[in-house]
Amino acid sequence: MTLPTIITESLGGNALARRVIEGDSPEGWYLRRPTSGAEWHERVAAVQGAASSGWLSRLSVAFGATGAAKQRLQRIADAGGVVVTTGQQPGLFGGPIYTWSKAIAALELADAIERATGVPTAPVFWAATDDADFAEARDTWVSLPGGAERLSMHGPPLDGLPMHDHPLGDVSHELERLAAAAGSAIAPGILDAARLAYHPAATVGGAYLVLLRTLLAPLGIAVLDASHPALLAAERPWLTKALEDGASIAAALAARSAALRGAGFDPQVADVEGLSLVFGRDGGRKSRIPLRLATETAARGESERLSPNVLLRPVVEAAVLPTVAYVAGPGEIAYFAQVGAVASALGARPPLVVPRWSCTIVEPHVASLLDAHGVTRHDLADPHAVEGKLARRAAPDGVMEALQAMRARIDEGTSALAASLSGDAGLLPLEVVEGTRRQMSWRADRLERRLLAGLKRRDEGMRRDVGTMRGALYPGGLRQERALNLLPLLARHGLGVLDAMRAAARAHAEALVHGRPLPVDAA
Repeated sequence: MTLPTIITESLGGNALARRVIEGDSPEGWYLRRPTSGAEWHERVAAVQGAASSGWLSRLSVAFGATGAAKQRLQRIADAGGVVVTTGQQPGLFGGPIYTWSKAIAALELADAIERATGVPTAPVFWAATDDADFAEARDTWVSLPGGAERLSMHGPPLDGLPMHDHPLGDVSHELERLAAAAGSAIAPGILDAARLAYHPAATVGGAYLVLLRTLLAPLGIAVLDASHPALLAAERPWLTKALEDGASIAAALAARSAALRGAGFDPQVADVEGLSLVFGRDGGRKSRIPLRLATETAARGESERLSPNVLLRPVVEAAVLPTVAYVAGPGEIAYFAQVGAVASALGARPPLVVPRWSCTIVEPHVASLLDAHGVTRHDLADPHAVEGKLARRAAPDGVMEALQAMRARIDEGTSALAASLSGDAGLLPLEVVEGTRRQMSWRADRLERRLLAGLKRRDEGMRRDVGTMRGALYPGGLRQERALNLLPLLARHGLGVLDAMRAAARAHAEALVHGRPLPVDAA
């Protein structure tokens, strides 16, 4: 059976993220990315020297690791090794493809660092089950013949309630649609894993955690539950310190935001005056602790359930794990400029951020449609361009040429009239002639649009093919990896898809370790 084609894409992002991805990190805002095996060895040694002993014994229950993931974690803990981390907040049925591509990027980078340094290295996926953004978690997209379908969890969002505690509700219909998108599955165990995780008694975060562990553990990727009491206890000293030093952290962030704006960049995470970077709980709901209450809250000790916000989390993670690098998307890369300021104000070890691998997955039937219609995957980014292009091809012989000739005659005729009036502008103002030309051209454009609409309606097969291609590559008008769910692809083509993704991500990881330009496949 032919596997899908895995295409390595440019990660993109804003101007600051692109600079960092290209290896041009602004000095003082980021740790410089190592560019050779020797430099990575120095980075590893620095992390080993700062790491606290016994970290795995303290966090083993928060990892809940089994099989290959457990063995790899234990191996690096026993040898005093390091970890490569990444993470993502919960999404329905695992969320979009980049949840999995981030995990695979971390795995391949861990392998590459171990090969280059000889130091045991393991990948860790930080499942952000403490995130409280239900709107972000509730949807996923699946591709079907003729288009894409958005699947959504039901029920109103419970504002401020972490996904670890947020009820999942009944997603039986969505599971049916997930199975329908898989079609004739050669790996039905993938769908069984989704059904096992996403049952009515589950929470949004709990279901996500179970699914990730089921699929990632065999690859040797451990999944850490961000809401687990063992992790919260390990984080507490740093969260308490972040409360006690809240004013100095706020000042450092304000200074960094000013520096970012001065350099022409907008801070990725907006400053919120008067609030610390630590969340507390009020009736189970998360809320940022005000600076005026920070010292008082810190003094209450373990009676307060504390957790870090997005700028504090990487610093805390690097303090509780021997993290050699964090694999990040473009938005994360941009806000690490602010993370560095937080680490400095706390006197903590600054984390190193590296760009994740990015991909598009083209299934064989989609590739056949692209070839048959002579279009590229990039053509499909515009919702109407491909249909218009194909409709023009389908027009009867001479129709489009005649339409173009009509436009040319409009231009020629009005130009000739304007020229003949040039010596007697008082007879008919030239702007009236130009206005008439624009009006006739507009009518010609409208005529073309009506013609193309008729051609599209007549060719139902073409419209269905375009819908299929767009549903697979730009579901909901979004780039594939930011929207499309991976599970139906795995069920249709088997776990060999993950092996193919790993092979493509390996080149990215090797380029990171050895300071080469990051690979991007040709269009």
